[in-house]
Amino acid sequence: MRKFSLLLLILTMAVISCKNGEKKSEGPTQMEEVMAVHDNLMPKMSDISSLMSELETKIDSSESSAKYQKAIDDLAASHTAMMDWMKDFGAKFDVDEILRGKPLTEQKQQLLDQEQQEVDELKKQIESSIANAKSLLGN
Repeated sequence: MRKFSLLLLILTMAVISCKNGEKKSEGPTQMEEVMAVHDNLMPKMSDISSLMSELETKIDSSESSAKYQKAIDDLAASHTAMMDWMKDFGAKFDVDEILRGKPLTEQKQQLLDQEQQEVDELKKQIESSIANAKSLLGN
């Protein structure tokens, strides 16, 4: 009986170990995915500032300054949207939830679903405004 108990304990531990290994191979969590989009967008904030400066020089010396001003406005709106999103996200989730994988309540999971949609839209907005500005500048 003792050998059977020991064997059962070893088999149970092996199954648990395999299941834990499976969790790690599933890929990033939704929170990690949202934060990866954020981390990808953050360096683009300096690109936005640089592009705005370049576009401002075109306004001074261009007859068609309206299209440059629109591009500047779009870049500024993208920058503001990113800052607003980060502030809002930080108010909804604590550090443990964001960085340490603390389990989310059902309500927080619904918020994360919304945040993922918002950050995906934000990504489109930022990339579009940057692409338009670069196109106007011939970059």
